[in-house]
Amino acid sequence: MDLYIFQQINFWAGKFFWLDCLAIFLAEYLGYILIAVFFFILLRKKNLEIGIIGFFAVVLSRLGITEIIRVIWSRSRPFVENKVNLLLNHPDTASFPSGHSSFFFALSAVVYLYNKKAGIFFFIASFLMGISRVFCGIHWPSDILAGAIVGILSGWLVYRICLPHRLPHKLLYRLSHRLSHRLPHK
Repeated sequence: MDLYIFQQINFWAGKFFWLDCLAIFLAEYLGYILIAVFFFILLRKKNLEIGIIGFFAVVLSRLGITEIIRVIWSRSRPFVENKVNLLLNHPDTASFPSGHSSFFFALSAVVYLYNKKAGIFFFIASFLMGISRVFCGIHWPSDILAGAIVGILSGWLVYRICLPHRLPHKLLYRLSHRLSHRLPHK
């Protein structure tokens, strides 16, 4: 099933120049835009808590859970064992789960839990990034799905641990309060 879905998406790579350019942009550069938007959200003094929780969610998701899974199960990328329409150069590293998806879906989940409209934008962008990485030939669809699940669960878990009226939340409040006093005021 994974191979079939991959082939249906990757089949279109190399057919239309504009579609290839769009997919490469989404797969490689959309993440930088999301990070810039996330930092823009943080510029508001009351949103520093989102940044701290987002940081811990991303670390748990990308550097923790994703890397543990990759050590346990090292799955090769589609271009290693199959003939694919490869649009991006990528090292032959483990692909399951997708590190990009786990990172950006964790960030999306945290943003969504604080701001639904911005969170929906982040989720749509993360989805487009993930599907573009399949289109470009560097991930299996299940890599993206697993990364999304890991990311969303990590974001939700870190958020739940840091809910109001708990010790970690008070620590986060103190940290964000101290950081906000060090930022220049407008």
